[in-house]
Amino acid sequence: MNYRMLVRLLAGVLRIAAAFMIPAAAISFAHGETAALHAFLITIVIMLAISCVSFLFPPKKRAFYAREGFVLAALTWFMVSLLGALPFVLSGVLPNYIDALFETASGFSTTGASVMTNLTEAPRGILYWRSFTHWLGGMGVLVFLLSLESLGSGSDSMHIMRAESPGPQVSKLVPHTMSSARILYGIYIGMTLVLMGLLLLGGMNLFDAVTTALGTAGTGGFGTRPDSMASFSPFLQWVVGVFMALFGVNFGIYYLILQRSFKKAFRNAELWLYVGMMAVSTVIIAWQIFPEYGLGSSVRHGFFQVSSIMTTTGFATADFDRWPQLARTLLVMLSLIGACAGSTGGGFKISRLLILFKSLKREMQRVLHPKSIVTVHIDGEPISKDTIGNTYAFLVAYCLIMALSILLMSLDKTSFEANVTAVIACLNNIGPGLGQVGPMGGYAELSSLSKLVLTMNMLLGRLEIFPILILFMPGVWKKARS
Repeated sequence: MNYRMLVRLLAGVLRIAAAFMIPAAAISFAHGETAALHAFLITIVIMLAISCVSFLFPPKKRAFYAREGFVLAALTWFMVSLLGALPFVLSGVLPNYIDALFETASGFSTTGASVMTNLTEAPRGILYWRSFTHWLGGMGVLVFLLSLESLGSGSDSMHIMRAESPGPQVSKLVPHTMSSARILYGIYIGMTLVLMGLLLLGGMNLFDAVTTALGTAGTGGFGTRPDSMASFSPFLQWVVGVFMALFGVNFGIYYLILQRSFKKAFRNAELWLYVGMMAVSTVIIAWQIFPEYGLGSSVRHGFFQVSSIMTTTGFATADFDRWPQLARTLLVMLSLIGACAGSTGGGFKISRLLILFKSLKREMQRVLHPKSIVTVHIDGEPISKDTIGNTYAFLVAYCLIMALSILLMSLDKTSFEANVTAVIACLNNIGPGLGQVGPMGGYAELSSLSKLVLTMNMLLGRLEIFPILILFMPGVWKKARS
């Protein structure tokens, strides 16, 4: 393990987090929010002070292997969650540190599950910060770090990007990892600004437009109103619904479109399965809720909620916990599947679902023709045995973690429906579940144990399990290779 390089990179992450907290402090200053301003300033000083430790241990070599990449990703997300929670505590908005940690981990992991019950009274600096954590966590803290500086060889940087980026396999858009990270963030920033402009054109005030755009881009779902998006106009709901769907698409497809490689971009099997599932689900749910809302509103609410749940954003325009059973069940199933790999969305990922379907088809062919050699292909490209094995391992870990979490949640006094959907919502980075933790409810009344379990679920879900599990493998912490 290259500990010195690990410390250097963690210090870089802290400096980035401190820098991004400055706008939140400025907003608090502009609105005369003294307690929040002091909370942000104290946290910034603490982050910068801790980051200075890296100057005492300069790295002797820059070599960075896969295990360091996984460890860095896990420690980064633990660190930003633990320290990013301080403004909530120091400002008095969430004086209980476990609540503050839950809220911050929910923000950075783009989950959107909240324990805050006083949104209308909360300082604007705090509301901005919690929405900004979505935006930074959506594309990734380490990907942002990679966009700023070159970290050794290309393979060293890719170990970091693979550990943080969602999906069964991650590839560079261009040969240099730093350039790939810059392209991803360039597309991300551009789409966020376009969304912000449309929200302003739709009559949303500047603060709501900024925070809503940040939460939509990161597919997080933190809002500034207790009813999420329900009180906004149908136009604004359509805009947010469409952009949630767009941010759930693999960003590599947008790069291909910018390169005018339209044929390659639009023959992507994952994209078409994603669009198809979203369209069919919207029709089914609109049909289910038609008697209550009428044609136009049922399509709008159906599409918005399918887009929100499938991209794991978590915004809501209605209390879908009151919808017919088929609609509610379909939304839960969509939450398990999630968005595309390489997007800001969470969940199991469409690409993994494709790999499992193709693998199942291959095994059935082997049963019929034992001597045949069948290779799994997606978009005309063969899928390696390592990727298929990784997908199976992920599924096993995913199911075991979900089962254990539900067991631990059963120690709480909430209903079985609330416990199960809370775990699904947090492990898949969605936010709202059903029952007590539904779209018009929240997580504030859960016990401290349940909040800690769900906090770990959120981080496991965002990093897709392996980086955090690897932390507990003794072999990972052995001395660096010579």
